[in-house]
Amino acid sequence: MSHVENELNSQPACWTRAAAEAAGHAGALPAAGERVAVVGCGTSFFMAQAVAALREQAGQGETDAFAASEFPHGRPYDRVVALTRSGTTTEVLALLAELRGRTRTTAVTADPHTPVRESADEAVVLDYADERSVVQTRFATTALTLLRAHLGLHTDAVVADARTALDTPLPAGLVECAQFTFLGRGWTVGLANEAGLKMREAARAWTEAYPAMEYRHGPISITTRGTATWMLGEAPEGLAEQVRETGGLWVAGGLDPLAELVRAQRLAVAVAAARGLDPDRPRHLTRSVILDPAAR
Repeated sequence: MSHVENELNSQPACWTRAAAEAAGHAGALPAAGERVAVVGCGTSFFMAQAVAALREQAGQGETDAFAASEFPHGRPYDRVVALTRSGTTTEVLALLAELRGRTRTTAVTADPHTPVRESADEAVVLDYADERSVVQTRFATTALTLLRAHLGLHTDAVVADARTALDTPLPAGLVECAQFTFLGRGWTVGLANEAGLKMREAARAWTEAYPAMEYRHGPISITTRGTATWMLGEAPEGLAEQVRETGGLWVAGGLDPLAELVRAQRLAVAVAAARGLDPDRPRHLTRSVILDPAAR
């Protein structure tokens, strides 16, 4: 069994622990009413998108999400939350250094022995969710669960759905598809982006991700027999029927959207196996992107 498969299977336990510990980290996490930016790179950026949408939907305050390299320095925030598994990503560390003394910063990381611990004003360490695989699974979803619980939006049903996602077979014919599109709405747009990334990283699959209502505005033109369209969350009215009419496979997101992401992680591993690929060794990738000064 690959590292990534072991790690994705451990997510229910990680989520349970993160939710239980959320109250103890409240002082380091955004307070209601704060104007907040959540930043990250790659997977962490997509989790930032989900957190930002959740926080605004919960009425906790204006919240934006940015790739760390695209942070708008002219825009004022009460707090910036950086999501970084390794704590060594160049763009995140550079941003925290620029913000020091001007904006309160919090890092959520998996490794307490990395530079981000000194770069941020406060740190939340989820070392039990760290990973050996280059491909992120449990750290990303555990960080999101922590923040979801902090917002009062996590329930035991989410963990139960994650167990269902791990125990239930994938839909027939899904692994054999040649192209995959993931759709989301609101906070699940970030999850759809992450599902697509997992498929590209682990299985070198042709994948795309969109806000669900945007799918009709062009992307549906590539949908046909042998393609799959996966909805994370509630689908817009009539969209499932439209996809089925093209001959494409429609995958409904009946579980909590975060549990649906676990199913997509499983799909990435399954497609990698079918193609003879090692999901722990994605092509051209390393665990952390660390740039020399000339490349920044």
